[in-house]
Order: sequence, then C-alpha cells, then structure tokens
Amino acid sequence: MPKIKAPARSPHIDMTPMVDLFSLLLTFFMLTTSFRPQEAAIIQSPNSVSEKQAPDKNIMTIIIDKNGKVFYNIDNGKDTTSHARVNVLTEMAKQYQISFTKKELEDFGHLASFGMPMADMRKWLHAADSKEKEKFQTGIPTDSVDNRASELAMWIRFSRLTNSNAEVAIKGDAEANYKTVKKIMDMLQENKVNKFNLITNLEKQEVTLKDVPK
Repeated sequence: MPKIKAPARSPHIDMTPMVDLFSLLLTFFMLTTSFRPQEAAIIQSPNSVSEKQAPDKNIMTIIIDKNGKVFYNIDNGKDTTSHARVNVLTEMAKQYQISFTKKELEDFGHLASFGMPMADMRKWLHAADSKEKEKFQTGIPTDSVDNRASELAMWIRFSRLTNSNAEVAIKGDAEANYKTVKKIMDMLQENKVNKFNLITNLEKQEVTLKDVPK
C-alpha cells in the first residue's frame, strides 16, 4: 500500500505581533521626542587634532560666524537649562530696564542660541516662525557705550553670577576674522575668565605604512 504524503507547506511567519510592536514604538517616539531648537547661525568650525570633548552641561557658548556676528547660548544641563536662562534674562532686563512677561521668560528658557541687541529681544521672542526670528539675529553688541560694558560682557557676567561653575567655550567659524576672536578673548579676560574652550572639528589623520611601527 503506497504511503500518503503530507501536502507541502511553505513556512509562514505571523507578522501581527511585530506590527503591533512597531506601532507602539512609533507612538512612543512621537510622544517623547523633543526637537532641538534651531541654532542662530551655521558654523563651520576649524579642524584640529585635539580629542578633548567640550562639556555638555554647565557651559556658556560664544558663537562667532564668518561675518563677525556674535551669538550666545547658555546650557546648564537638561534639568536646569530653562531655569538658568530665565534667571540670566531677568538680570539683563533689570540692567537695561526692560520688562518681560512670565510667558516671554518661559519662551526664552526653551530656545537655543541667540544674537541681537536687548532692545530687539521681545521682537525676537514674538516672531511667528524661524524665518522671522532670523531677521532679528543681527549679533550681540560687543562694543562698550558711554563707558558702560558691552551687552555681550553683561551676558557673560550675569551667566557667571547665575552659575559660577559654568565653563566658557568659543565656537568660531573657520573663516571668522581673527580680530573679532581676539576681541572676545580680551573681553573674557576682563571679566576674569582666563580659561575657556575652543570648539573645533576633529581632523582626520591618514595612517600610512611608514607610520605603522615595525
């Protein structure tokens, strides 16, 4: 009597659990992801061979673009950045006799780098979109007026008073004018900041056969 052969079946994988898992992960990332605010300027940093990493918290960053415009950012860590930025802006408001609402202070606390005179700060905060905000990014004044310290010097001073542990970093474009960078360094030293970081890109080094130890 001949044997009965079972019908051949192709392997089948039930994808339903995987689709459910993918949907859950997608929903999770959509609800929890926070987008980083747009930076004030695009900087092409010079290259260097230093592998030291700049601190990711407790840092004040002075940004210099290729046109010599100066921007500023304050980052005191994920949990305290907003609070620190609000405190610094509050002190700047007292210095320049400008009043900000609670909503304006909160909005400033969640933004990134900025660069405009204090007189334009409220206009920047109320700008409808990123393109309109960009119009006010004309750079922070670095010159003293009527024997008063420049606005950038005051930002640095109040930032250090708010967080004495904050380090200073200069992020300059590779095409930035050296005189502008030197001016910023002199300003830091005048405010008793004698140690600061220079942010650069890591330069790639090609290893040749002659460099390999025998």
